[in-house]
Amino acid sequence: MDNITFISEQLDINPTQVSKTLALLDQGATVPFIARYRKEVTGSLDEVAVAEIRDLSAQRRELDARKATIRTSLEKNGHLTADLDARIDASQALTTLEDIYLPYRPKRRTKGQQAKEKGLEPLAEAIFQQAGADPDDLATRFVATDKGVDTTADALAGAVDIMAEWINETETVRKALRELYAKKSTISCRVATGMEEAGAKFRDYFDWHEPLHEAPSHRILAARRGEREEILNLTIRPTPEDALQILHNLLITGDGPDCQLVRKAMEQGYKRLLSRSMETEARVLSKERADFEAISVFTDNLRELLLAPPMGARRIMGIDPGFRTGCKVVCLDSQGKLLHNDTIYPTMGEQKERKAAETVRALISQFDIEAVAIGNGTAGRETERFIKGLGLDKGVIITLVNESGASIYSASEVARREFPDLDLTVRGSVSIGRRLMDPLSELVKIDPKSIGVGQYQHDVDQNALKKSLDDTVISCVNGVGVDINRASAELLTYVSGLGPQLAKNIVNYRDETGPFTTRKGLIKVPRLGPKAYEQCAGFLRITHGKNPLDASAVHPESYPIVDAMAKELGVTVTSLIGRSDLSKRLDLSRYVTKTVGLPTLNDICDELAKPGRDPREDFTLFHYREGVETLNDLEEGMRLPGVVTNVTAFGAFVDIGVHQDGLVHISEMSDQFVKNPADILKVQQKIQVTVIGIDAIRKRISLSMKSRPMEGAPKKESESPSLKAKVKAKSHAKKPRDREEKGRPFNNPFADLLKK
Repeated sequence: MDNITFISEQLDINPTQVSKTLALLDQGATVPFIARYRKEVTGSLDEVAVAEIRDLSAQRRELDARKATIRTSLEKNGHLTADLDARIDASQALTTLEDIYLPYRPKRRTKGQQAKEKGLEPLAEAIFQQAGADPDDLATRFVATDKGVDTTADALAGAVDIMAEWINETETVRKALRELYAKKSTISCRVATGMEEAGAKFRDYFDWHEPLHEAPSHRILAARRGEREEILNLTIRPTPEDALQILHNLLITGDGPDCQLVRKAMEQGYKRLLSRSMETEARVLSKERADFEAISVFTDNLRELLLAPPMGARRIMGIDPGFRTGCKVVCLDSQGKLLHNDTIYPTMGEQKERKAAETVRALISQFDIEAVAIGNGTAGRETERFIKGLGLDKGVIITLVNESGASIYSASEVARREFPDLDLTVRGSVSIGRRLMDPLSELVKIDPKSIGVGQYQHDVDQNALKKSLDDTVISCVNGVGVDINRASAELLTYVSGLGPQLAKNIVNYRDETGPFTTRKGLIKVPRLGPKAYEQCAGFLRITHGKNPLDASAVHPESYPIVDAMAKELGVTVTSLIGRSDLSKRLDLSRYVTKTVGLPTLNDICDELAKPGRDPREDFTLFHYREGVETLNDLEEGMRLPGVVTNVTAFGAFVDIGVHQDGLVHISEMSDQFVKNPADILKVQQKIQVTVIGIDAIRKRISLSMKSRPMEGAPKKESESPSLKAKVKAKSHAKKPRDREEKGRPFNNPFADLLKK
């Protein structure tokens, strides 16, 4: 099966769409560009489909490369035959390919090879036929003291070693066992001897077992981490009886002495060879599945965080709160430029509090501040209360901002280049203020893994994680569009067709010659050629430029179409923009050509109606409950507003404003059954939760979104704590109720189970 047909069948996409998409990718087109501006070529495939075609094609090329390597090896060693070549060509998976190659693969000197060197292979062949011959009689002819075969027992033992390796290398046997391991394996953990105290964070896995195909990704990754830290002993296997029964059905043909010897070889081959290789495969495949699910959780969360609603261009005061070290205050203009920085101590006594109040009021007046952004970490709520108590003008917005990763940015090379003479904490305050203006523009400066919205992110395949996160950032950046005259080099790096070097060249050229006035001006940027211009131009915006279309998502290659539309309607292009009523009068079929069809024409009209539209939601203020600022302020039954900070496979973490995120377990998300938390909640979503458990010692907060009696209402008898505890204990027997550290800027209450 050729690669295009394979991809087509796997994704249920027309082969022509696949081949044309691959042609575009091979020509250097990016996923966002293909999905947005080549709909006629691909049949309107979206970014997800284009990326899947790209990834499957890479896998198939890897398979083809491995086939070529194996053919070379077989040919070199004189093993390649027409039949073997055909089997290699027909294999559609690496596992199948490796099974074919296994008998011929160069290997270390095994017991079977040693037996073959002693001339025992004909004996093994005779016994393996199971024709009813007496093995002892057959073995007498192979006794040879000069070869180390002193007795018939030695000869039969060597024959068994040879047959065990044959069985291990038999393709049908491996295929049958591979299916058994996939369907009926149990993943089990036991605590290592003497590690009970040292491995307390893994106590839920000290005696745990679960069908492998049912085990969720977070439990698989947690168990593997425990094994890696030598706390747990982990196994993945079906029952030996099931495996041996399959082998018996495939290999044994009777009950005679020769059959019994083959059975012995079968049992030895399974115990010594097959069980180990199959478990290794099961571990690899289960890890790949767990990685895929964990990475999917991470990328979904990252997308929601990157696409959080921006406040927009405002004059911002950013505050990185603190107690003893004070609060670092910065004032930014509407473009995010640092104008002033200071330090205040609002929690260090009345005198310093009065001085802090005077400083804040003066700065807000001096720089005409429109909004105050306060980091939500240590001292965040206390600082918010202080600012709100200053009696500022009602027009000044005061809000907490998620500061995850701000410290990473402040110590980064990017921050050092931008603010070489400023303290780390001042840089962090700048980041907090800019996040309020535009989260996307600021968060792209930070390694996505440092933002704290992942699940077991350090345990998954790091190359796969980076690729997926980069794809997500690229999708978000190009989906929103980038103002080329305001964007940082870090933001421009993710624009389709660019990259770190071209992004730096654009910024340097902009600094030297001034703001771009047209998209065509990009051609003058060093090393930015026609191909890069084609890929990036549609995603870059120039506001107040010479051509009004430069502020839209209309690609420059389509400008002549818009000119023709305006001419037909008897208006200027400027008049056409923002007038959906005008474009509705057009007969789009008149503009269809060999390269431009209705999908692109409809996109053009939509863009003309709302040029440069931002796909992100409008910014809305959020307020935590007044008077609830610490763990000690909480009471069971409280109904509180919160913000989702991380969604995992087992639940969601919610910031309720007490410096410790609470966990809404998947079982507490709805009155109805919930299979996937991501179906219910998204990062940055504002929700109402009920406090159902407080563990002050371990600093854990259990939350619920289920319907419950109002705060203060009497509980029903069936809701008594003792009964609930019994039901909970029973329902979670053998299945740990996992908790995941989130990488928040303050101590996470569930960090004891999963440390980053």
